[in-house]
Amino acid sequence: MLLYLIRHTSVAVERGTCYGWTDVPVSENFKQEAERTKNILDGLHFDRVYTSPLTRAKQLAAYCGYADATEEPRMKEMHMGDWEMKRFDSILDPELKEYFDHYLDVPTKNGESFRDLYRRVSDFLDQLRQTAANDPSIKKVAVFCHGGPIICALVYAGLVPLEEGYSNIPDYASVTRIELK
Repeated sequence: MLLYLIRHTSVAVERGTCYGWTDVPVSENFKQEAERTKNILDGLHFDRVYTSPLTRAKQLAAYCGYADATEEPRMKEMHMGDWEMKRFDSILDPELKEYFDHYLDVPTKNGESFRDLYRRVSDFLDQLRQTAANDPSIKKVAVFCHGGPIICALVYAGLVPLEEGYSNIPDYASVTRIELK
């Protein structure tokens, strides 16, 4: 099965701000970025299309012609907990250093660790693979989502080591294609 992971366009949030589960608006460049993504997807037929329930992913899905994409909450971005919508450099929480030093296993305060995100995304991908195994007509799937889940999918597919995930974050409005066997 071919999996096309489409990252949302850039957002209207100050650089350095935590915004995982917060439903932030897209930037003023939405139409230009979305048009680029739409052109990449042009001519592709997907047997299933999913989207994160967050507006920034749903809006891109709709622009690309998939307003009826199935919402999949497991493909939301990492939950930043109490740090949502705060600038990293303004967070005075003593747990921030522990998180940065051990982000794979240490969750954000009242949020998730990277491994938590990985488990959530893997659960969805396991289910998707099982669905495709039971229905051979499912050959191409699109998922409109976020950088974190895309990194997790790359790790899941064995293309990136877990420890190197964040050095492989895709660009906004990009399309990442992987094969899930």
